[in-house]
Amino acid sequence: MKQFHNFINGEFVATAKTFPKRAPVDNRVIGAVHEAGPAQVDAAVAAARAALAGPWGKMSVVQRVELLYAVADEINRRFDDFLEAEMADTGKPKSLASHVDIPRGAANFKVFADIIKNVPTESFEMATPDGGKALSYALRTPIGVVGVVCPWNLPLLLMTWKVGPALACGNTVVVKPSEETPGTATLLGEVMNKVGVPKGVYNVVHGFGPGSAGEFLTRHPGVNAITFTGETRTGEAIMAAAAKGVRPVSFELGGKNAGIVFADADFEKAVAGITRSAFENCGQVCLGTERVYVQRPIFDKFVAALKAKAEALKVGPSEEPGVTLGPLISGEHKSKVLSYYEKARAEGAKVVTGGGTPSMPGTLAEGHWVQPTIWTGLPESSPVIQEEVFGPCCHIAPFDTEEEAIALANATNYGLATTVWTQNIGTAHRMAAAIEVGLCWINSWFLRDLRTAFGGSKASGIGREGGVHSLEFYTELRNVMVKL
Repeated sequence: MKQFHNFINGEFVATAKTFPKRAPVDNRVIGAVHEAGPAQVDAAVAAARAALAGPWGKMSVVQRVELLYAVADEINRRFDDFLEAEMADTGKPKSLASHVDIPRGAANFKVFADIIKNVPTESFEMATPDGGKALSYALRTPIGVVGVVCPWNLPLLLMTWKVGPALACGNTVVVKPSEETPGTATLLGEVMNKVGVPKGVYNVVHGFGPGSAGEFLTRHPGVNAITFTGETRTGEAIMAAAAKGVRPVSFELGGKNAGIVFADADFEKAVAGITRSAFENCGQVCLGTERVYVQRPIFDKFVAALKAKAEALKVGPSEEPGVTLGPLISGEHKSKVLSYYEKARAEGAKVVTGGGTPSMPGTLAEGHWVQPTIWTGLPESSPVIQEEVFGPCCHIAPFDTEEEAIALANATNYGLATTVWTQNIGTAHRMAAAIEVGLCWINSWFLRDLRTAFGGSKASGIGREGGVHSLEFYTELRNVMVKL
């Protein structure tokens, strides 16, 4: 059985207390995760602080960049190992993990290495009251030890999205992966050692949230900043912990995202795009579309077309050819998603397709499978429309005017993303300006330039990461004033 050890100061560390890692596809126990207690978290933070004062802190930007390039290259060299670990942890289809998760996981190191090489700082020359001159300039310095708390839906991609810029800026990190997905974060420790990243720069502590590694890390006084991706209530708890010591946070939290389809949209592209945004990764994407609003002249046609697309999705294990939909991450999450399926039925929703669990053969019947599901007919006040389900489902409702679509899209506590489908450029720009989100896609979804800002509004997060925007969180600017 595979052992998932903590990674502290360049060493893999076992603990007496472990918990099982189960495969989402069939609920088998496939490993034992070594849970970090206060002593291990203390050791990880101490190692990170020592590395800041030691070799890592003394490295030039050029030296750090070379190491980050080597990390990316080693991830790619061990592509199959990372792919196997990601599929075992999440159950997602091989086609998805191999084309998105692992390539992006490696790319995050190179992208931020390139950014830190080229980022400028400001300088000003000014007159002084005595008639002389002064030069004022900025230094960009690391913020220190960064606590990185990661989600389970895109484990490697979202972890390196934080670790990459943190290390590029000269920080050290203590990573707390989700208890559901320990694999790739642990494997990355081997990569760090292989390429010569100094001990203590990258540390991993396994465990849960309250009363476990997550709480120990976020409350630790030796942690200078905390970055988290996950659901909003957990973000609130971490923010309360970060208030002690007035430590900065960067949060990408939940979403209840709207997809808006106008009658003039390229119909086939819109249907394909909403199919992907509603059902990819079994709906376990914070940027996914759970609310779909379709202009009335094409409403019935769109519902029928999306139904056909959903029913054509192939559910199955990662390695099976043609699979497009894997399982949910856990039995607990399956129960949550099915509870919303039941709420929709109880409130009188029309179940266009799905609404339950598929029949799976053999041991797969023990896995965490749910059907891709489409509803119509619910009021906007319904919990199914207002709360994040995080499963392969969406509700479709008609709208008539542009103004109505904007009001519907904004009628939520969340503000992460939206996708708008129209061939009218004026409509597209007006919608992008009016919808209260951090990201707006026009005639696309999940298309990303890693140099651009990423983050949510309202209950969907605090701050922006990506490109130079990441540097605003992972560094501090120091002003230097020189009297000439």
